[in-house]
Amino acid sequence: MALYDNAAAKDLPLEQDLNLLARLLADTIRAEAGEETLKRIEEIRELAVRFVWEADSQAAEALAQTLATMSHDNTVALARAFSYFSHLSNIAEDLHHNRRRRYHRIQGSKPQRGSLVHALDELTARGIAPEAIKNLVAATLIAPVLTAHPTEVQRKTLLDCERTLARTLSMRDRQALTPDELEENELALKRVVLTLWQTREIRAFKLSVRDEIENGLSYFRSTFLKQLPRIYIELEDRLSALTGEAVELPTFMHIGCWIGGDRDGNPFVTPEVTLHAVARQAAVAFDFYFAEATKLEDELSLSSRLVPVADAVLAIAAASPDQPTSRAEEPYRQAMAAIRQRILASAHKLGKFRGDILPFEGVEAYPDAAALAADLRTIADSLAGHGSAILASGRLRRLLRAVEVFGFHLAPLDMRQHSGIHERVVAELFACAGLEDYLALDEGARQKVLLRELGNARLLTTPLASYSEETAKELAIARTAAEVQARYGAAALPNYIISNAQSVSDLLEVAVLLKEVGLIALAPKPRALINIIPLFETIPDLRSCDAIVRELFALPQWMRLLAEREQVQEIMLGYSDSNKDGGYLTSNWELYKAEVKLVEVFAAAGVRLRLFHGRGGSVGRGGGPSYEAILAQPAGSVAGQIRITEQGEIIAAKYADPEVGRRNLETLVAATLSASFPDARVVEGDTPQRHALLEDLSGLAYREYRDLVYATPEFISYFREATPISEIAKLNIGSRPSARKASNSIADLRAIPWVFSWAQSRLMLPGWYGFGTAIELHRKAHGDAAIDELATLYNDWPFFRTMISNMEMVLAKSDIHIAGRYAALVKDAGVSQRIFSRIKAEWRRSIDAVLAITGHKELLGDNPLLARSLKNRLPYLDPLNHLQADLIRRFRDGEESEDVLYAIHLTINGIAAGLRNSG
Repeated sequence: MALYDNAAAKDLPLEQDLNLLARLLADTIRAEAGEETLKRIEEIRELAVRFVWEADSQAAEALAQTLATMSHDNTVALARAFSYFSHLSNIAEDLHHNRRRRYHRIQGSKPQRGSLVHALDELTARGIAPEAIKNLVAATLIAPVLTAHPTEVQRKTLLDCERTLARTLSMRDRQALTPDELEENELALKRVVLTLWQTREIRAFKLSVRDEIENGLSYFRSTFLKQLPRIYIELEDRLSALTGEAVELPTFMHIGCWIGGDRDGNPFVTPEVTLHAVARQAAVAFDFYFAEATKLEDELSLSSRLVPVADAVLAIAAASPDQPTSRAEEPYRQAMAAIRQRILASAHKLGKFRGDILPFEGVEAYPDAAALAADLRTIADSLAGHGSAILASGRLRRLLRAVEVFGFHLAPLDMRQHSGIHERVVAELFACAGLEDYLALDEGARQKVLLRELGNARLLTTPLASYSEETAKELAIARTAAEVQARYGAAALPNYIISNAQSVSDLLEVAVLLKEVGLIALAPKPRALINIIPLFETIPDLRSCDAIVRELFALPQWMRLLAEREQVQEIMLGYSDSNKDGGYLTSNWELYKAEVKLVEVFAAAGVRLRLFHGRGGSVGRGGGPSYEAILAQPAGSVAGQIRITEQGEIIAAKYADPEVGRRNLETLVAATLSASFPDARVVEGDTPQRHALLEDLSGLAYREYRDLVYATPEFISYFREATPISEIAKLNIGSRPSARKASNSIADLRAIPWVFSWAQSRLMLPGWYGFGTAIELHRKAHGDAAIDELATLYNDWPFFRTMISNMEMVLAKSDIHIAGRYAALVKDAGVSQRIFSRIKAEWRRSIDAVLAITGHKELLGDNPLLARSLKNRLPYLDPLNHLQADLIRRFRDGEESEDVLYAIHLTINGIAAGLRNSG
């Protein structure tokens, strides 16, 4: 441990891990591709190091020349080698973060920011009573929600290999190994690295939704099912210590999911796929419960001759169909055997489980997860009753909490569809029923007829009608939702999200469709088995969302439905499309303003607000550190209620490693607790003067962004030629099309490929464009004192600081010289020069503005860890970009071979890994 005693030595273990992995990778390349290939790769790496670390211009020229003259085989080997080093670096850095955190805990250091301990200490130091914290948690809902949005380039096979490598590497750090054990450990690492090298990195087939479902489920097996119960237990124990009494918390956090329920723009999400998603989720939950119950059966060998066992446990044991003589005096084992059999029976009742394991005949299935939890609690209470509570505090307590949190459905599945489809479906239903011409009605008239139908007990649909394919599918989806709730419980499918929500009628249309299957009703009495959630995602929608919600709450019928759902209304805010629509600064500001206005509307109506943040991995799609993002929310907008999307490669980065996953889950809880009791900086930051200043800056940035992206005629062709957007479209990274419809407009392009493409070209335009012009014009109008005022905002206002910090990270990862290589791909040299010179000037202005506001001498001046990480990666990342630009040029110039496209896709994989949050 002595090596951690000074700042210079604390990163030595990371350096050792990186050197070890680099050596193993080099050995593998030498054995597989030959000494000459390895020498070529090393030559390029050394040139890149000289260029990045020493600013050696001669090295830069030599690097470009060497890359341009490489053979195809060497090109592929280089792309693979540098890609894998980025992935191996990610593993080593994650393990080092774990190592440092463990070291601080061992040393009894001050709790780290983002931990539960720090959050509780900080709240109590501010005078927040422990009872108030406990009451808040009891009414809290925190839910990271997994989506299948396509920015995860890696195959699940490789992610599994990397998990194995991480576990093996961590063993060197967790225990003292003998020389023989170290040798075996290194051999194990070699085996994994060789497997990685001999496995195809890029999928040779397009992912199906079923593939995406399995990919998502892997994180439940590796992380969520095991780590989330531990967070519950830690928080309960810490609150118990603070309050002086035993605290048992209700379910306040779960993991949500869109995979298999999100139909917006994905024609492959069908009723059958949704049923499959729920069934597979349930199977994973039952698999875990069965395995844990089996382990408890082995562990609880207590004899009834030695301990008094509660009658309730004996009753459970007596129901076991298997009564071996060897366990006649071991009632806990018999009880767990009975529970295990009932878990198996429950799984087979709901669907497929394990074909090779069947329950005994006559075993009764549990009616629901609560019944299973009750049996487990009976075991725990009995153990505590004879002084053996410690035996219930480990695996049994974690299993009990897992059952309470994950139920028989594992994860609540959200449904999502575009408002335009609902509008067409309702119009067709009205037409077939001989009612009004729905599409011809204005908003007021639409609301009137929709409320009439909601209040009418008769069905709008009829089996005698012949509906269009679109309408038939939407009705089938609604019936599927009802079937899922009937089979697995209401918690299995609790939310319906409306994309592009722009009016009250958009919500009422969904209510009418769900009324057809009994999930929503006003007559004969109110019934609301599902949340209807509007998604506001463009700049105009964000500006009008408070008026829409105010109008919605003015409807007595809607308020009656909300009363059935504990007076909670969820609102989803879209970061991605608002950014594509208005640029980084305007998107952030309009989202913040929308939250402030929604807080006021909800307070006036006496309705509880739950915000669902549709964030992506990249800053251009709302990404960035979750802890800071939550703390930067307006006062009153969290209040113990928050859902947040986890997308693409960010899911693997956050949750592939169990320890890293636990830290990220803990951070969400800690941030939600802190933000629910906002400190003075958050409250005082929302002054009319500051709002006026941000409004002015936003307007300036918006005009510059819109003028480039939407008002420059050649911009769309520049974007398509100066980024790898067309090559990304050929990459098998998701089941969903890259655009909502066939079109050449930016508006119709999905935000994900928009941001991902700019990241690949190292311009990161969505994460900063317009900011530099806004600050420059503001400075010209108000003088140098304007910068001092903005510096004060940066230091005092969490919202502004977080926005600037995220932009600073994006700019640090950008490289204008590399972006120039991509600009040279544009066929029209005049267009390329005009647009790129404009972008380059704005890039320079934005960097100057960030440095002036933060007071940093260079980007990431206050984040040495990220700066170090980025500096270590650039010698591997920059050559991949040079290589990619050259390969794209060759491919577009007619060399359209599978080999060239494969090499391009390898570089996309490596660049995404090096940037980590690119999509």
